[in-house]
Amino acid sequence: MRRSGPVVLVTIGLLTLLGSYVWYAQRVVVELGREARQTAQLFAQVYGATASPTATGSAASQLEILAALREFGVPIIVTDSLGRATAIANLPFEANDERDPRVAAYIDVLDGENPPVGDPAFILVHFGKTRLMEGLEVIPLLQAALVGILIIVGVLVLRTRSRAERERVWAGMAREAAHQLGTPLSSLHGWVELLRERGGQDPGLASALPHISGDVDRLERVAHRFERIGRPPRRDQIDVADLVAQVGAYYAARTPTLANAITIDVQRPATALTVPGDRVLLEWAIESLVKNAVDALSGQGGTISLAVTPSAGSGACVRVADSGPGIPRELRSKVFSPGFTTKEGGWGIGLALSKRIIEEGHDGRVVLVPSDRGAVFDVILPG
Repeated sequence: MRRSGPVVLVTIGLLTLLGSYVWYAQRVVVELGREARQTAQLFAQVYGATASPTATGSAASQLEILAALREFGVPIIVTDSLGRATAIANLPFEANDERDPRVAAYIDVLDGENPPVGDPAFILVHFGKTRLMEGLEVIPLLQAALVGILIIVGVLVLRTRSRAERERVWAGMAREAAHQLGTPLSSLHGWVELLRERGGQDPGLASALPHISGDVDRLERVAHRFERIGRPPRRDQIDVADLVAQVGAYYAARTPTLANAITIDVQRPATALTVPGDRVLLEWAIESLVKNAVDALSGQGGTISLAVTPSAGSGACVRVADSGPGIPRELRSKVFSPGFTTKEGGWGIGLALSKRIIEEGHDGRVVLVPSDRGAVFDVILPG
């Protein structure tokens, strides 16, 4: 329904444009026909007044001509040689008589539309445009504006459909990659079990097996993440503190501890802090932020702090802070843009992915917090 909405909007717009064009064209035809009949009647009355042998008949015909002129709907003000209004008709306001101050002011408006006709030493007729003429000027502009809006909407529809198609392709490729990883992962689990059976004969192998098993489990979780791409996020109750502690422990076992050591400090509340969400996707988002912090400290060492605190209501806030060089002020507005990266060979999708998972999938927020040192990100999840 979301994808078909713009198409329905464009269709309604086109039908509205077509309907308005047909309606207005029919109205113009009717009005022109009415004016043609009035012109014919006026011609007959003028001819009758000219041919009338009596003064009484001529005066009556002149009154009929004036009444016919009013039927045209043309705004008219007649002035004498001194510029005073002596007759009015079809003005856009209700005037009690010709002495109304608005009548004198409206003469300039009419003269701006059409030059007056007549003899200045006798009378001048000031006239404006009929409603039909005004419509003929305005309606095409409105239709052109509607056409422009429809063109813009059409372009947006094409871009949206193209983007949706690309996302479907990427989602399909991600799921296929997860499917292809299934077979070698099953084999790796078998090899780990075989090595575990022989681990008692080799102390070095026995100490490495937990790490190997952990990496295989992580690879399986990564494959499972790709399966979640393009699907609606789940709404399970997740202990955020437990999830963050798990991410911190994973990276703590895999960061340098001798030269350029990186220390990961996890601060969690004493009680469980649960929010509704998709554990697989939330873990992915938090890991992307921690991975960025690890990369920022690469080659120089430092500290990464992971703090979980309650937020407004029953939600949770996860703060990921590092003691690295931080993000330059001029680049802070671009950090969440897809493809933007300051690392050589980086893909620039980690922060954009985290933002999308948190904001679109969990109705939360990811905020780059101003700091004097390092980079600080807050992940705010609603309860």
